[in-house]
Amino acid sequence: MESYIAKFEKDLDDYSSIMLKALADRLAEAFAEYLHQQVRIDYWGYAPDEQLPNEALIKEKYQGIRPAPGYPACPDHTEKPTLFRLLNAENTGISLTENLAMYPAASVCGWYFGHPDAKYFGVGKITSDQVDAIANAKGKSVEEMNIWLSSNLND
Repeated sequence: MESYIAKFEKDLDDYSSIMLKALADRLAEAFAEYLHQQVRIDYWGYAPDEQLPNEALIKEKYQGIRPAPGYPACPDHTEKPTLFRLLNAENTGISLTENLAMYPAASVCGWYFGHPDAKYFGVGKITSDQVDAIANAKGKSVEEMNIWLSSNLND
């Protein structure tokens, strides 16, 4: 897919490049949702009888959640290198940029939580004492964690 995108960009075909990138993003998200469904029904099997209509799936009426770094429930991207190392993810052709964005952009990562009470939530604003605790737990400097969590800081 990257070679097609590169060709479109070389040919200055912005429309085709944008459309293919958008399609790739949607397919990556759709596959992540499909895998989450397979985990619920087959692999972990905590919802083996799940038969939800599409509308219920869109409204996330299933058991469990699939939060991802960078989203409101997990604003901290700094766990991605650990995930990539543990899963040997670079062998998939996906890599992390210096800002911990995934390349290619049509990539997803996250965690599965299957507990019946697991719900999505927003972290909200993070106070300086929380940043101190996070930095200490991760063995990072407060300054570095302030950079990574800047959009969630309680100024």
